[in-house]
Amino acid sequence: MASRGDSSVRFSVWAPLARSVEIVFDDARYPLLESGQGYWRVDLDASRAQAPYRYSIDGAAPLPDPRSRWQGDGVHGKSGGANFVAAANQRGGFRPKPLREALIYELHIGTFTAQGTYAAACERLAHLADLGVTYVEIMPLATFAGRRGWGYDGVDWYAPHPAYGTPSELAALVEACHRHGLGVLLDVVYNHLGPEGNYLARFGPYFTDRVRTAWGDAMNYDGPDSDAVRSFVIDNARMWLADYGFDGLRLDAVHAIYGFEAVHVLEDLASAVKSLAAELDRPLLLFAESDLNDPRLVQAPEQGGYGFDAHWEDDFHHSLHRFFTGETAGYYADFNGLPDVAKALTDGYVFQGQHSVFRRRRHGRPPRDLEPQQLVVCAQNHDQVGNRAFGERLSMLVDGAKLKAIAALTILSPFVPLLFQGEEWGAKTPFLYFTDHTDHELGRLVAEGRRREFNAYEWAGEIPNPQAAETFLRSKLDWQELGVPWHADLLDWYRRLIRIRRAKLEHGAAVPRGAEVRFDAAAAWLTVVHQGVLCVFNFATHRQRVPVPDGAWELMLASDQEAEPGRTDAVAAGATGIFADARLAEKLRRV
Repeated sequence: MASRGDSSVRFSVWAPLARSVEIVFDDARYPLLESGQGYWRVDLDASRAQAPYRYSIDGAAPLPDPRSRWQGDGVHGKSGGANFVAAANQRGGFRPKPLREALIYELHIGTFTAQGTYAAACERLAHLADLGVTYVEIMPLATFAGRRGWGYDGVDWYAPHPAYGTPSELAALVEACHRHGLGVLLDVVYNHLGPEGNYLARFGPYFTDRVRTAWGDAMNYDGPDSDAVRSFVIDNARMWLADYGFDGLRLDAVHAIYGFEAVHVLEDLASAVKSLAAELDRPLLLFAESDLNDPRLVQAPEQGGYGFDAHWEDDFHHSLHRFFTGETAGYYADFNGLPDVAKALTDGYVFQGQHSVFRRRRHGRPPRDLEPQQLVVCAQNHDQVGNRAFGERLSMLVDGAKLKAIAALTILSPFVPLLFQGEEWGAKTPFLYFTDHTDHELGRLVAEGRRREFNAYEWAGEIPNPQAAETFLRSKLDWQELGVPWHADLLDWYRRLIRIRRAKLEHGAAVPRGAEVRFDAAAAWLTVVHQGVLCVFNFATHRQRVPVPDGAWELMLASDQEAEPGRTDAVAAGATGIFADARLAEKLRRV
């Protein structure tokens, strides 16, 4: 739908196989005319702009608009009917931090606050700014079935989920983030649609049967009539960035976005976003989630790549989790303790083409010519917590000393760190998998499938039912935990680490980008030097001398309350010490 200068509004829909298309309002219906390349359109009086409507294909029951901007009555309801005010921050001149300085905070609108709304999230932005976050990353918002869910089952890509608030309230949240100095990224899902309310196939060949994803039919990005499908996804990306003011997008599971043309749809998308950035005169970022360990995602097209700015890197998380928890189920079987932690800190990729036991094949390729800021790493995220049977965070699996070590390894790594909501204070609330399918049979199948999945891994206990409201409510953050001394202490640790990270980035612009990592797996110690900061970790159960690189190092932060300021090599059992060279130490004292 688009407004026109002659007091009319144009309704348009792609339905290349249709013999007739009608737009259906509560009080009238109008035929659309073919306008070429499978599109149908009609110009109506502007008074119809806010009236709820649906489309009827070949006289069949009316369906929501595939490009609906608002589904206030859910995925099966009418489209439109809500006023939308485009993001005012387009005119505000906000410029987010460059990628090199990024620290990302992933949150889920429905569980970030008790109210679970855009408006309530605005009230917590000061906490994030004070913590030192530079980018908020919001889990998917495309409308999905029911009121609660992770968002990866969205079916109305252009319509923000109504349970969180109106489109204008979403734009207001983005603008509020900008006022707090926070860039905003949106997680989008372009590899599949959810099962309930998925009507795209009724309109045209949006899907292909030549390949499948793990979650359903794959999108038709390279077959007959695929040009319109590519436009559908690229226009969607432009909408979030231009109309709502988002500063970037994180594309979910791009390894399940299939394309066999000379120009992959991901390259097309990256090119379109770069053009939009020039048009809007503001930087826009694209992140890819992929488990392929493939640097081509972020290499330039002229080098055979897709041109994304960065991609999520799983090996960092897997190696840390394996080392600190000892878990070996699933993909953790591929990782082997401290040597892999060191490898992840050095290269990002642990697997660079060697055989993977979990995958039963070789995996990855060397990360040649990658800059550290092109890899996003984490110790926790929605997948790694929520895809556990009981949604346990690391704060439920390891002790405080290990949590502090994990935080230091992540935040002070050479890469772009990502925190998951509540991680900074060691939240004790789980983040579970929850759904609210209104198709009760589908809901039953989802719950049974989850039980079967985890029974195969021999998890002990009753698996929470994703459809139960209690499962969702248990996943909400408890902000009152911030008043508990243990949580407050961990939050202070995170704040101080982030302050050190910010200072070292400013201090170390001319310092070699790679980290110098040394370790002794048998003695259980590790040291990392990067841009004027020395991190010393003693993972042993006794105090020991840890050999450190030569230099005048000054203690800045220690998890051992009895650490000696002048000593870098006598480290308490399980302790972490953060040191700085003389110039950086002086800078930190002035902060």
